[in-house]
Amino acid sequence: MELPAQAQIVIIGGGVMGASTAYHLAEAGATDVLLLERTEHLEDSATSRCAGGVRHQFASEVNIQLSKSSLAMLTRFQDEIGVDPLYRQCGYIFVLTEPTDVEVFKVNVELQRSLGVDTEWLGGDEVRRRLPLMQFQDALAGTIYAKDGLADPTSVNMGYLNRARDLGVLELMDTEVVGIDVEKGHVAGVETDRGHVACEHVVNAAGPWAGQIGGYVGLKIPIQPIRRQVVTTTPLPDIPSDFPFVIDFARSLYFHREGEGLLTGMSNRKQPPGYDQRLDDDWEAYALEAAMERLPLLETAGRLSGWAGLYEVTPDAHPIFGPTPVEGFWIVAGFSGHGFMHGAVAGKLMSEFLLEGEAHTVDVSMLDLARFEEGQLIREYNVI
Repeated sequence: MELPAQAQIVIIGGGVMGASTAYHLAEAGATDVLLLERTEHLEDSATSRCAGGVRHQFASEVNIQLSKSSLAMLTRFQDEIGVDPLYRQCGYIFVLTEPTDVEVFKVNVELQRSLGVDTEWLGGDEVRRRLPLMQFQDALAGTIYAKDGLADPTSVNMGYLNRARDLGVLELMDTEVVGIDVEKGHVAGVETDRGHVACEHVVNAAGPWAGQIGGYVGLKIPIQPIRRQVVTTTPLPDIPSDFPFVIDFARSLYFHREGEGLLTGMSNRKQPPGYDQRLDDDWEAYALEAAMERLPLLETAGRLSGWAGLYEVTPDAHPIFGPTPVEGFWIVAGFSGHGFMHGAVAGKLMSEFLLEGEAHTVDVSMLDLARFEEGQLIREYNVI
């Protein structure tokens, strides 16, 4: 497919943010939308490499509201989009082993409940009762919300992308943006490795590469790519079908069912920023040892597969939404590991920004780019 000479709106990035934005723009009546994705296959995108978790349990009001809206959209996804998102409400259990975390989570649970998220507080013994296969002798407390769980990133991403195409969005894969033209403070076009496209608006939905894209218009966008990796196992028939998404919070270690086996991963908090998505074999061995300490049953499983992907991390672990000082240049990026779960509503919010002038489904006015220079950061504690 040839690159068009012009488009009204160009979206950079074909992951869930770009796909959701494209769909919601087209669904709301936009008729000249072009989506550009640098990879040849979406399986190589950041969305497809995520663990698939979706949750309401956050520490800030805006993240909780984003989850409430986005996960409600996932429940309607098959009716609206025609694709099963494989949304499974298995629950998330945060296991707390540090006294400081216990005190912070008590406050977080109060906030969640005030916003209609009925998170349950668990004592240490209740954590151990609910997770009989795991070794949590040191658990002091925990939290669980039954409507948290898992969905399939590829189904959601491709569902939005295919519906966007049906509604007239032009999507080009294997097309990298290498520059953006700005005239008198306004976006005028994008330069790609396949040629030039004149346009009025550019939506930066480039995920881990969003900072690089911002540099093309002279903006400093404080997003860093950080590698995270996971492993999946061969079947473990002793794992119950209702096994929840389990997070050993202090260690950033997590487990959930994946097919007939498990997926496990642990965040390397010393991982330097960068775009390297190769597996770190030494870290995988270290993380698996930690996982087997918590779940000895893993010693009986084989390694099925493993992969690495990139978090797009901001200084306050919250995303960046909306307009910028360059007129016509918009951002939806920086979700700090929570992009997939907020992707549905994020695209809707961007369509509201572009077509109505402001977002209203969720108030994200505090998540603008300017907050970093103004010192108005909103810290998210529940990050793994």
